[in-house]
Amino acid sequence: MTRAPNLPAGAPPDAPNADRRRVRTILRRLQARFGELVPPRVVDPLDELILTVLSQHTSDLNAERAFGSLRAAFPTWEAVVAAPVPLLTEAIRAGGLANTKAPRIQAILRAIHEREGGYDLAVLSALSDTEARSYLMSFPGVGPKTAAVVLSFALGRDAIPVDTHVHRTSRRLGLVPMRASAEAADRLLYGLVPDGLRTPLHVALIRLGREICRAPTPRCVLCPLKDLCPTAPRYLTR
Repeated sequence: MTRAPNLPAGAPPDAPNADRRRVRTILRRLQARFGELVPPRVVDPLDELILTVLSQHTSDLNAERAFGSLRAAFPTWEAVVAAPVPLLTEAIRAGGLANTKAPRIQAILRAIHEREGGYDLAVLSALSDTEARSYLMSFPGVGPKTAAVVLSFALGRDAIPVDTHVHRTSRRLGLVPMRASAEAADRLLYGLVPDGLRTPLHVALIRLGREICRAPTPRCVLCPLKDLCPTAPRYLTR
């Protein structure tokens, strides 16, 4: 099969809009629609890591409630590690999947303490993006999305976390194939999106997914990208 023009190396041929010029156009239009595109928070890397673990398979609001409850019940990371699992589970119940997340959080904290001699991820600032990502993904339950959130939100690195909104919108826009998993989309988007634009595009696609490109039915008539989107015609003609 002949590769489509402008398709980046390694990109599948069924990603019709996968070129960097199209990415820049998409980002410009979403900036015009939504305004400044900045990460929602900048916090300590360890706080961000635990908060992002709590956000897995739930909403940001529920994760923030769980994190607040966690820190109210156990003000130090030492206290979190020492806590009986049932009490820790109850403290984070607002974030969902508490029975899984409580022991996972304790395992992550123990691993950090063993490697660093304390509860601190300052080591990440001295690592390259690739090294920092690998370091984070070596912890139990930390995948590409969680690592990318820490890189982007806590360290100001150029990353594009693929959450449910980014995954859905990037597939509908044809930036990655419709069949691409979240992990595949993470790899493809990192290679496709120009340096310096990954975090703004992440924020832009989240806004797009929450407000317009919703599941299960996108509101294409309201979308500033409808003329660029290979998915829009099937909804605009209904």
